[in-house]
Amino acid sequence: MTEKSSIDIFSENYRIIEEDICKSAQSVGLSRDDIILLAATKTVPYETINFAIESGIKYIGENRVQEFLSKDNLITKDVHRHFIGHLQSNKVKDIVGKVEMIQSVHSVKLASLIGKLSCEKGITTDILLEVNIGAEENKSGFLKHEIDSAVEEISKIDGICVKGMMTIPPVCEKKTEIIPFFEEMYKLFIDNKCKKIDNVSMEYLSMGMSSDYSEAIKCGSNLVRIGTSLFGKRIY
Repeated sequence: MTEKSSIDIFSENYRIIEEDICKSAQSVGLSRDDIILLAATKTVPYETINFAIESGIKYIGENRVQEFLSKDNLITKDVHRHFIGHLQSNKVKDIVGKVEMIQSVHSVKLASLIGKLSCEKGITTDILLEVNIGAEENKSGFLKHEIDSAVEEISKIDGICVKGMMTIPPVCEKKTEIIPFFEEMYKLFIDNKCKKIDNVSMEYLSMGMSSDYSEAIKCGSNLVRIGTSLFGKRIY
């Protein structure tokens, strides 16, 4: 039996995921247009990414700087590019100016560096603040009790604009167990949105991936990052 290509897998899965997103959005009084589907393209060949864009994907996100750089000039330009992985300080110079949003800003230090390099390039970089909602030791991100002061401090940095928050919740055995983390994240998001801080718009709550995007949407996410369910199992 011939193994299916990532293009074949995408073609089969895209329609199903679009329908799921639509149903999840409608269940909480939203429309499909209220939710951004970002295709997480780690290890996905550029040919498949271009096919996905031609098929209707408008947002893509890469996890690794080196992989992003190797694909960048090969990918159709008419797409929103985000960086969604852990970003090391020594890699910031390679990514600023090449993506329209960095979703995984996990410290004030990182935000400051992004701002500094953005100012040097004469641009403003949109960012999301990463929240470690499960307080997991092996994950980066602001803890719940840190996020309010972090938003205040980062809002004062030139060269960046805080557009919202993102999170990766703990792995749970049952989908119902993940809902409290999503609900808590949504509360943090709304609390900071209501403060109307200068340079902070809180437009995007990025949470939900292949295994839990439906639950995330029902809990308030308006940006879901889907990779495996779109393109099949990753080759590491």
